Amino acid sequence: MTDHNTDTIDTTGSADTLQKFIFENAAVRGEFVEISDTWAEIQARHTYPLAVKHVLGEMVAAAALLSANLKFNGSIVMQLHGDGPVKLMVVECDADLRMRATAKLSAHADIADDTPLQQLVNVHRQGRFVITLDPLDKVPGQQPYQGIVPLDGEDMAVVIENYMLRSEQMDTKLWLAADDNVARGLLLQKLPRHTGKEGEQPKQATVEEDLETWNRAVSLASTLKQEELLAAGIETLMHRLFWEETLRVFEPLHPSFHCTCTREKVANMLKMLGREEVESALEDLGTLSINCDFCGKHYGFDAVDCAQVFAQDAAVQTLHHPEGGLKH
Repeated sequence: MTDHNTDTIDTTGSADTLQKFIFENAAVRGEFVEISDTWAEIQARHTYPLAVKHVLGEMVAAAALLSANLKFNGSIVMQLHGDGPVKLMVVECDADLRMRATAKLSAHADIADDTPLQQLVNVHRQGRFVITLDPLDKVPGQQPYQGIVPLDGEDMAVVIENYMLRSEQMDTKLWLAADDNVARGLLLQKLPRHTGKEGEQPKQATVEEDLETWNRAVSLASTLKQEELLAAGIETLMHRLFWEETLRVFEPLHPSFHCTCTREKVANMLKMLGREEVESALEDLGTLSINCDFCGKHYGFDAVDCAQVFAQDAAVQTLHHPEGGLKH
């Protein structure tokens, strides 16, 4: 962590950069994110209409911004469940800012380039926004934390701001933008005054001074247009918006593309479907061909593979219940 002017920020070494900063002596923190390489990896695996790409790219930027503030070793999973031409959008980001994303559209969906968010996912007012915090090392019986809210807001920034206020009781402001080349975002948060953790200054300002700094930061950031957010890099934007502020800037972080799919996870999915359904599918298809929705990797399971999946499952159950006939 270093104190310096914004014109000396080091964002070299990776095209994808997340820059955290705090306002000196005030309970306000911020982050800029710029994601191009990872966004290109995601788009290379899918062909989406332009309106879908814009929303998914904004979710990618937002997931990185929120994940960078989590205090646990795990992943944030951000989902839009839709009742329109878009049925699902999912972005996952872990504690190391390794990301993946996908979207599922209705069959034969015809989506114009300028289709707004609510018409994409909330046509019948049944759309939902979900954030799941999934710890990597769960204790026995521990379930992921999940927050679900209605889709309030005309864009992703407002949807997430409403979620953070309802579920986390945190004043949060977001500015998000995405095109074919880059997904960028800015996050500002008003911090609780009792914290003094890394990245959160011990408070020297009064409540009134903190509120004044917060309002000023939001006012400055609100001058930022989507076109400018897409066109300018982090260093330029930070200087343009906050050049009169005293900021403490941290070492940059670097998001990257990473898919967690494995053959074992696909086998577990087949177990969940059940032997009867899998055997029925094998009779019709001969071989089950399964592609990862996130990265497109192909997994093939023939009759022998599927038999081994359920044989291994049965062996585990027998070991857990030796009274069921385990012989020596």
